[in-house]
Amino acid sequence: MEYPSKLIENAVLEISRLPGIGKKTAFRLVMHLLRTEESASVSLSDAIIKLRTETRYCNNCGMVSEDVLCKYCSSAKRDHSLICLVEDIPDVIAIENTAQFQGVYHILGGLISPVNGIGPDDLRIQELFDRIESKKNTVKEVILALSPTMEGDTTAFYLNKKLSEKGIEVSTIARGVPLGGELEYADELTLGRSIVTRTKYD
Repeated sequence: MEYPSKLIENAVLEISRLPGIGKKTAFRLVMHLLRTEESASVSLSDAIIKLRTETRYCNNCGMVSEDVLCKYCSSAKRDHSLICLVEDIPDVIAIENTAQFQGVYHILGGLISPVNGIGPDDLRIQELFDRIESKKNTVKEVILALSPTMEGDTTAFYLNKKLSEKGIEVSTIARGVPLGGELEYADELTLGRSIVTRTKYD
């Protein structure tokens, strides 16, 4: 594709690096930015710069945050004896959208996958154990809210064994979520019911 200037070409190249955006879509976005008020482009660039420079991760659960602790871990209104274990950040957002869970979270940052060379040490599992140890007799239950895939089941099996050894009650979300599906794509009603009707992990 020919571009009228090097500036447009560079902007298209950078925007097309984003997932799901091809060169044609990137070009349309660039032209949109050129047609709108300059302040809109400045606001966008400022938001992106702040996203990269000011965003951090919660010391407790691994959620994106602006402070040492995220809004869930720092809230006195949440039940800190109940930890919902998820694969990644979009899963937290999906569960929060159900308005059915008032505990706190722990983000693993992935799932155990021997095929892909991902083991327990590659995830935030030790951080979970350290968190439980540092709050002795405070954490009563851990909910395994993991996608019902082979990797999710492998991770759940491993964590159930380890947590049970520590005397922690382990439950799992009900299988209203379709087998082989991704948690973040489940509809809110199904996901909400899965949290409420969770069962003890066997």
